[in-house]
Amino acid sequence: MQHPTPSDDWNALVDAVWAAADELGDDAVIQRIDALAAERGEDDARAAFEMVGARDSAGLESEAAPLYRTALARGLDEVHRPQAVIQLASTLRNLGEVEDSIRMLEAERAEHPESPLDDAAAAFLALALVTRGDAERAASVALSALAPHLQLYTRSVRAYAAELAL
Repeated sequence: MQHPTPSDDWNALVDAVWAAADELGDDAVIQRIDALAAERGEDDARAAFEMVGARDSAGLESEAAPLYRTALARGLDEVHRPQAVIQLASTLRNLGEVEDSIRMLEAERAEHPESPLDDAAAAFLALALVTRGDAERAASVALSALAPHLQLYTRSVRAYAAELAL
């Protein structure tokens, strides 16, 4: 079921909880986000995304992984969908499901190469590759993502990154 886009007021309330997260503490963040999510309804993708983010932020990764899948299945918008993919992949890596993490991030990057979060996906892919023990490929991914942002040596760094991937 498709819900309307959350209102600016709802977004502002969610943003305020996250802005105060350090002062509030994990339990209060979860409670406040859950209360805001309840306003959106049980089957709302964005509400699920915010709820899972609160749990993941609190270090409750084993609770978070299935909730990320639920949020994604409900149909997140193109702002929050890539965030959920990256966050789920990171959570899976932390839970020891490294191959799933790598598959998700590689698919995300292949399917959405122009995403504004492609560099973030690359960073988390590099972390997952290091966890798997593939440091050279991880360096290649990270350097390939970094190269376009360099003022000089972009071509050289791309070439070296490609060599590492071999």
